[in-house]
Amino acid sequence: MEWGHSISFFYSGAEFMKEQLNALQSNGLDELAAAISEEALQEVKVKYLGKKGALTALMKGIGALSPDERPAVGNLVNAVRDLLESRLEERLSAVRSAAKAERLQRERLDVTMPGRQRPVGTRHPVTLVIDEINEIFAGLGFQVAEGPEIELDFYNFEALNFPKDHPARDMQDTFFVENSLLLRTHTSPVQIRTMLNQPPPVRIIAPGTVYRCDYDATHSPMFHQIEGLMVDKGITFGDLKGILTIFINQLFGKDIGVRLRPSFFPFTEPSAEVDIACVICRGKGCRVCKNSGWLEILGAGMVDPEVFRHVNYDPEAVTGFAFGLGIERIAMLKYGINDMRLLFENDLRFLQQF
Repeated sequence: MEWGHSISFFYSGAEFMKEQLNALQSNGLDELAAAISEEALQEVKVKYLGKKGALTALMKGIGALSPDERPAVGNLVNAVRDLLESRLEERLSAVRSAAKAERLQRERLDVTMPGRQRPVGTRHPVTLVIDEINEIFAGLGFQVAEGPEIELDFYNFEALNFPKDHPARDMQDTFFVENSLLLRTHTSPVQIRTMLNQPPPVRIIAPGTVYRCDYDATHSPMFHQIEGLMVDKGITFGDLKGILTIFINQLFGKDIGVRLRPSFFPFTEPSAEVDIACVICRGKGCRVCKNSGWLEILGAGMVDPEVFRHVNYDPEAVTGFAFGLGIERIAMLKYGINDMRLLFENDLRFLQQF
Protein backbone atom coordinates (compact mmCIF):
# COMPACT_ATOMS: atom_id res chain seq x y z
CA MET A 1 0.00 0.00 0.00
CA GLU A 2 1.46 3.36 -1.04
CA TRP A 3 0.74 5.45 2.02
CA GLY A 4 1.99 8.72 0.57
CA HIS A 5 -0.58 8.68 -2.21
CA SER A 6 -3.64 7.01 -0.71
CA ILE A 7 -3.94 9.23 2.37
CA SER A 8 -5.51 12.65 1.73
CA PHE A 9 -7.58 15.21 3.53
CA PHE A 10 -11.07 13.66 3.18
CA TYR A 11 -10.95 11.79 6.51
CA SER A 12 -14.32 11.42 8.27
CA GLY A 13 -12.75 11.80 11.67
CA ALA A 14 -10.30 10.67 14.30
CA GLU A 15 -11.41 7.04 14.21
CA PHE A 16 -10.42 6.65 10.60
CA MET A 17 -6.94 8.10 11.31
CA LYS A 18 -6.53 5.79 14.30
CA GLU A 19 -7.27 2.80 12.11
CA GLN A 20 -4.71 4.02 9.58
CA LEU A 21 -2.12 4.53 12.33
CA ASN A 22 -2.72 1.06 13.78
CA ALA A 23 -2.37 -0.48 10.33
CA LEU A 24 0.81 1.54 9.68
CA GLN A 25 2.26 0.41 13.01
CA SER A 26 1.46 -3.23 12.35
CA ASN A 27 2.91 -3.18 8.83
CA GLY A 28 6.02 -1.31 9.99
CA LEU A 29 6.73 -3.75 12.82
CA ASP A 30 6.28 -6.71 10.46
CA GLU A 31 8.70 -5.26 7.90
CA LEU A 32 11.26 -4.40 10.60
CA ALA A 33 11.10 -7.97 11.88
CA ALA A 34 11.58 -9.35 8.36
CA ALA A 35 14.57 -7.14 7.49
CA ILE A 36 17.89 -9.05 7.86
CA SER A 37 20.41 -6.39 6.84
CA GLU A 38 21.24 -2.79 7.65
CA GLU A 39 20.36 -1.78 4.11
CA ALA A 40 16.88 -3.36 4.39
CA LEU A 41 16.29 -1.70 7.77
CA GLN A 42 17.24 1.68 6.35
CA GLU A 43 14.71 1.18 3.55
CA VAL A 44 11.98 0.45 6.12
CA LYS A 45 12.99 3.53 8.10
CA VAL A 46 12.69 5.77 5.04
CA LYS A 47 9.36 4.19 4.05
CA TYR A 48 7.67 4.77 7.40
CA LEU A 49 9.67 7.45 9.26
CA GLY A 50 11.28 9.48 6.50
CA LYS A 51 10.33 13.03 5.51
CA LYS A 52 8.18 11.63 2.71
CA GLY A 53 7.24 8.47 4.60
CA ALA A 54 3.87 7.00 5.56
CA LEU A 55 3.77 8.51 9.07
CA THR A 56 4.51 11.99 7.75
CA ALA A 57 1.69 11.61 5.21
CA LEU A 58 -0.76 10.65 7.95
CA MET A 59 0.26 13.59 10.12
CA LYS A 60 -0.82 15.96 7.36
CA GLY A 61 -4.41 14.85 7.96
CA ILE A 62 -4.43 16.05 11.58
CA GLY A 63 -5.19 19.57 10.40
CA ALA A 64 -8.55 18.40 9.07
CA LEU A 65 -9.69 17.15 12.49
CA SER A 66 -11.66 19.13 15.00
CA PRO A 67 -9.70 20.82 17.80
CA ASP A 68 -11.03 18.24 20.29
CA GLU A 69 -9.83 15.27 18.21
CA ARG A 70 -6.34 16.52 17.41
CA PRO A 71 -4.62 15.87 20.82
CA ALA A 72 -5.60 12.19 20.95
CA VAL A 73 -4.56 11.56 17.36
CA GLY A 74 -1.31 13.51 17.84
CA ASN A 75 -0.44 11.41 20.89
CA LEU A 76 -1.09 8.25 18.91
CA VAL A 77 1.16 9.47 16.07
CA ASN A 78 3.95 10.11 18.58
CA ALA A 79 3.43 6.71 20.18
CA VAL A 80 3.61 4.95 16.81
CA ARG A 81 6.74 6.89 15.85
CA ASP A 82 8.43 6.10 19.20
CA LEU A 83 7.59 2.41 18.91
CA LEU A 84 8.88 2.13 15.35
CA GLU A 85 12.08 4.03 16.18
CA SER A 86 12.66 1.88 19.26
CA ARG A 87 12.09 -1.34 17.34
CA LEU A 88 14.33 -0.05 14.52
CA GLU A 89 17.22 0.50 16.97
CA GLU A 90 16.69 -2.99 18.44
CA ARG A 91 16.76 -4.58 14.99
CA LEU A 92 19.82 -2.57 13.94
CA SER A 93 21.67 -3.71 17.04
CA ALA A 94 20.67 -7.33 16.45
CA VAL A 95 21.59 -7.26 12.75
CA ARG A 96 24.98 -5.68 13.49
CA SER A 97 25.72 -8.21 16.21
CA ALA A 98 24.82 -11.05 13.87
CA ALA A 99 27.03 -9.63 11.11
CA LYS A 100 29.91 -9.22 13.53
CA ALA A 101 29.53 -12.78 14.80
CA GLU A 102 29.44 -14.09 11.23
CA ARG A 103 32.54 -12.08 10.29
CA LEU A 104 34.41 -13.25 13.37
CA GLN A 105 33.54 -16.83 12.55
CA ARG A 106 34.64 -16.37 8.94
CA GLU A 107 37.88 -14.63 9.87
CA ARG A 108 38.60 -16.75 12.92
CA LEU A 109 42.27 -17.30 13.66
CA ASP A 110 43.76 -20.31 15.34
CA VAL A 111 46.19 -18.66 17.74
CA THR A 112 47.79 -22.02 18.46
CA MET A 113 49.12 -22.28 14.92
CA PRO A 114 52.69 -21.07 14.30
CA GLY A 115 52.92 -17.64 12.69
CA ARG A 116 53.95 -17.05 9.10
CA GLN A 117 57.45 -15.64 9.04
CA ARG A 118 58.22 -12.97 6.49
CA PRO A 119 61.77 -12.89 5.12
CA VAL A 120 63.87 -10.05 6.48
CA GLY A 121 65.43 -7.94 3.76
CA THR A 122 69.12 -7.06 3.67
CA ARG A 123 71.16 -4.58 1.70
CA HIS A 124 72.50 -5.79 -1.63
CA PRO A 125 76.27 -6.45 -1.72
CA VAL A 126 76.65 -3.82 -4.46
CA THR A 127 74.93 -1.27 -2.23
CA LEU A 128 77.11 -2.27 0.70
CA VAL A 129 80.27 -1.67 -1.33
CA ILE A 130 79.04 1.67 -2.75
CA ASP A 131 78.17 2.92 0.73
CA GLU A 132 81.54 1.83 2.12
CA ILE A 133 83.50 3.48 -0.70
CA ASN A 134 81.47 6.69 -0.42
CA GLU A 135 82.22 6.79 3.31
CA ILE A 136 85.95 6.28 2.78
CA PHE A 137 86.25 9.08 0.22
CA ALA A 138 84.01 11.37 2.28
CA GLY A 139 86.65 11.04 4.99
CA LEU A 140 89.24 12.15 2.42
CA GLY A 141 87.28 15.29 1.54
CA PHE A 142 85.57 14.08 -1.64
CA GLN A 143 81.97 14.98 -2.46
CA VAL A 144 79.49 12.78 -4.36
CA ALA A 145 78.45 14.06 -7.80
CA GLU A 146 75.79 12.61 -10.12
CA GLY A 147 74.81 12.88 -13.77
CA PRO A 148 72.37 11.44 -16.35
CA GLU A 149 72.60 7.84 -17.52
CA ILE A 150 71.56 8.80 -21.08
CA GLU A 151 74.42 10.97 -22.25
CA LEU A 152 75.58 13.04 -25.18
CA ASP A 153 78.55 11.84 -27.19
CA PHE A 154 80.39 15.06 -26.25
CA TYR A 155 80.41 14.31 -22.51
CA ASN A 156 80.95 10.55 -22.83
CA PHE A 157 83.65 10.57 -25.49
CA GLU A 158 84.72 13.79 -27.19
CA ALA A 159 85.46 15.90 -24.11
CA LEU A 160 87.40 12.93 -22.69
CA ASN A 161 89.78 12.98 -25.66
CA PHE A 162 87.85 10.38 -27.72
CA PRO A 163 87.51 12.01 -31.18
CA LYS A 164 85.02 10.32 -33.49
CA ASP A 165 87.78 8.48 -35.36
CA HIS A 166 89.91 7.75 -32.27
CA PRO A 167 90.83 4.03 -32.03
CA ALA A 168 90.25 4.15 -28.27
CA ARG A 169 86.50 4.17 -28.97
CA ASP A 170 86.91 0.53 -29.88
CA MET A 171 87.56 -0.12 -26.18
CA GLN A 172 83.89 0.60 -25.49
CA ASP A 173 80.99 -1.45 -26.82
CA THR A 174 78.38 1.25 -26.64
CA PHE A 175 74.57 1.19 -26.57
CA PHE A 176 73.54 4.09 -28.81
CA VAL A 177 70.02 5.50 -28.42
CA GLU A 178 69.98 7.72 -31.50
CA ASN A 179 72.38 10.08 -33.25
CA SER A 180 74.67 11.45 -30.50
CA LEU A 181 72.61 10.04 -27.60
CA LEU A 182 73.90 6.93 -25.85
CA LEU A 183 73.84 5.01 -22.58
CA ARG A 184 76.94 6.18 -20.77
CA THR A 185 79.79 3.68 -20.81
CA HIS A 186 81.43 5.10 -17.67
CA THR A 187 80.71 7.81 -15.09
CA SER A 188 83.48 10.05 -16.46
CA PRO A 189 80.88 12.36 -18.09
CA VAL A 190 80.02 13.46 -14.55
CA GLN A 191 83.59 14.74 -14.21
CA ILE A 192 83.23 16.77 -17.42
CA ARG A 193 79.89 18.25 -16.33
CA THR A 194 81.31 19.13 -12.92
CA MET A 195 84.35 20.91 -14.35
CA LEU A 196 82.18 22.83 -16.84
CA ASN A 197 79.99 24.03 -13.97
CA GLN A 198 82.63 25.03 -11.42
CA PRO A 199 86.18 26.34 -11.38
CA PRO A 200 89.00 24.50 -9.60
CA PRO A 201 89.55 23.15 -7.01
CA VAL A 202 87.47 20.02 -7.64
CA ARG A 203 87.38 16.92 -5.46
CA ILE A 204 84.53 14.53 -6.34
CA ILE A 205 83.58 10.89 -6.71
CA ALA A 206 80.86 9.86 -9.18
CA PRO A 207 79.08 6.57 -8.39
CA GLY A 208 76.47 5.31 -10.81
CA THR A 209 75.16 2.80 -13.32
CA VAL A 210 76.92 2.32 -16.66
CA TYR A 211 76.21 0.21 -19.75
CA ARG A 212 78.29 -1.81 -22.22
CA CYS A 213 77.58 -4.65 -24.67
CA ASP A 214 79.13 -7.44 -22.64
CA TYR A 215 77.75 -10.40 -20.69
CA ASP A 216 79.51 -13.40 -19.13
CA ALA A 217 80.67 -14.68 -15.73
CA THR A 218 82.77 -11.56 -15.11
CA HIS A 219 80.91 -8.93 -17.18
CA SER A 220 77.39 -7.53 -17.24
CA PRO A 221 75.71 -5.22 -19.81
CA MET A 222 74.69 -3.02 -16.87
CA PHE A 223 77.03 -2.52 -13.94
CA HIS A 224 78.19 0.11 -11.46
CA GLN A 225 81.26 2.32 -11.33
CA ILE A 226 82.74 4.88 -9.02
CA GLU A 227 85.10 7.38 -10.57
CA GLY A 228 87.07 10.05 -8.78
CA LEU A 229 88.53 13.39 -9.79
CA MET A 230 90.81 15.81 -8.00
CA VAL A 231 91.96 19.06 -9.66
CA ASP A 232 93.93 21.89 -8.07
CA LYS A 233 97.26 23.64 -8.26
CA GLY A 234 100.24 21.35 -7.74
CA ILE A 235 98.47 17.97 -7.80
CA THR A 236 101.01 15.21 -8.53
CA PHE A 237 101.10 11.52 -9.34
CA GLY A 238 102.33 11.03 -5.79
CA ASP A 239 99.04 12.48 -4.51
CA LEU A 240 97.17 9.98 -6.68
CA LYS A 241 99.16 7.05 -5.32
CA GLY A 242 98.73 8.26 -1.74
CA ILE A 243 94.95 8.68 -2.02
CA LEU A 244 94.47 5.30 -3.68
CA THR A 245 96.75 3.53 -1.17
CA ILE A 246 94.73 4.94 1.74
CA PHE A 247 91.50 3.94 0.02
CA ILE A 248 92.64 0.36 -0.72
CA ASN A 249 94.02 -0.13 2.80
CA GLN A 250 90.73 0.98 4.34
CA LEU A 251 88.71 -1.20 1.96
CA PHE A 252 90.76 -4.41 2.07
CA GLY A 253 92.99 -4.01 5.13
CA LYS A 254 96.26 -2.28 5.98
CA ASP A 255 98.37 -5.33 5.15
CA ILE A 256 97.22 -5.55 1.52
CA GLY A 257 99.91 -4.97 -1.10
CA VAL A 258 99.42 -2.23 -3.73
CA ARG A 259 101.24 -1.66 -7.01
CA LEU A 260 100.82 0.58 -10.06
CA ARG A 261 101.61 -0.55 -13.61
CA PRO A 262 101.93 1.71 -16.68
CA SER A 263 98.85 1.67 -18.91
CA PHE A 264 96.95 3.84 -21.39
CA PHE A 265 93.65 5.73 -21.21
CA PRO A 266 92.66 8.49 -23.65
CA PHE A 267 91.77 10.90 -20.84
CA THR A 268 94.83 10.50 -18.59
CA GLU A 269 98.56 10.85 -19.18
CA PRO A 270 100.49 9.20 -17.61
CA SER A 271 98.09 6.36 -16.86
CA ALA A 272 98.31 3.32 -14.61
CA GLU A 273 96.52 0.10 -13.72
CA VAL A 274 96.29 -0.36 -9.95
CA ASP A 275 96.70 -3.89 -8.58
CA ILE A 276 96.30 -5.31 -5.10
CA ALA A 277 97.77 -8.46 -3.64
CA CYS A 278 95.32 -11.31 -4.24
CA VAL A 279 92.76 -11.32 -1.44
CA ILE A 280 92.35 -15.10 -1.85
CA CYS A 281 95.96 -16.26 -1.57
CA ARG A 282 97.46 -13.08 -0.08
CA GLY A 283 99.93 -12.78 -2.94
CA LYS A 284 101.15 -16.37 -2.95
CA GLY A 285 99.52 -17.30 -6.26
CA CYS A 286 96.26 -19.13 -6.96
CA ARG A 287 93.70 -19.81 -9.68
CA VAL A 288 91.89 -16.51 -9.06
CA CYS A 289 95.00 -14.38 -9.65
CA LYS A 290 96.34 -16.80 -12.29
CA ASN A 291 99.28 -17.52 -10.00
CA SER A 292 100.56 -13.94 -10.34
CA GLY A 293 99.73 -12.96 -6.76
CA TRP A 294 98.06 -9.74 -8.00
CA LEU A 295 94.56 -8.61 -8.97
CA GLU A 296 93.74 -5.56 -11.07
CA ILE A 297 91.02 -3.44 -9.43
CA LEU A 298 91.06 0.02 -11.04
CA GLY A 299 92.56 2.38 -13.59
CA ALA A 300 93.94 5.82 -12.86
CA GLY A 301 96.19 8.59 -14.11
CA MET A 302 96.88 12.31 -14.38
CA VAL A 303 94.19 14.21 -16.29
CA ASP A 304 95.26 14.78 -19.88
CA PRO A 305 95.76 18.51 -20.69
CA GLU A 306 93.45 18.09 -23.68
CA VAL A 307 90.58 17.23 -21.31
CA PHE A 308 91.25 20.45 -19.38
CA ARG A 309 91.03 22.43 -22.62
CA HIS A 310 87.59 20.95 -23.34
CA VAL A 311 86.28 22.27 -20.01
CA ASN A 312 88.08 25.65 -20.23
CA TYR A 313 90.63 24.85 -17.50
CA ASP A 314 94.16 26.16 -17.98
CA PRO A 315 96.47 23.09 -18.06
CA GLU A 316 99.39 25.38 -17.26
CA ALA A 317 97.72 26.53 -14.04
CA VAL A 318 96.18 23.35 -12.65
CA THR A 319 96.80 19.62 -12.63
CA GLY A 320 94.70 16.73 -11.48
CA PHE A 321 94.19 13.02 -11.32
CA ALA A 322 91.27 10.71 -12.08
CA PHE A 323 90.51 7.09 -11.31
CA GLY A 324 87.70 4.60 -11.86
CA LEU A 325 86.73 1.20 -10.52
CA GLY A 326 83.93 -1.32 -11.06
CA ILE A 327 81.78 -1.90 -7.98
CA GLU A 328 80.81 -5.45 -8.91
CA ARG A 329 84.47 -6.47 -9.17
CA ILE A 330 85.17 -5.03 -5.73
CA ALA A 331 82.10 -6.83 -4.31
CA MET A 332 83.25 -10.12 -5.85
CA LEU A 333 86.68 -9.75 -4.26
CA LYS A 334 85.38 -8.67 -0.85
CA TYR A 335 82.76 -11.39 -0.56
CA GLY A 336 84.35 -14.23 -2.54
CA ILE A 337 81.72 -14.22 -5.33
CA ASN A 338 82.87 -16.17 -8.38
CA ASP A 339 80.13 -15.19 -10.89
CA MET A 340 79.02 -11.60 -11.46
CA ARG A 341 75.63 -12.77 -12.69
CA LEU A 342 74.72 -13.74 -9.12
CA LEU A 343 74.60 -10.03 -8.30
CA PHE A 344 71.70 -9.48 -10.73
CA GLU A 345 69.64 -12.70 -10.53
CA ASN A 346 67.79 -11.79 -7.29
CA ASP A 347 68.25 -15.26 -5.81
CA LEU A 348 67.14 -14.88 -2.17
CA ARG A 349 69.40 -17.72 -1.09
CA PHE A 350 72.36 -15.71 -2.31
CA LEU A 351 71.19 -12.29 -1.13
CA GLN A 352 70.32 -13.48 2.39
CA GLN A 353 74.01 -14.15 3.01
CA PHE A 354 74.56 -10.40 3.21
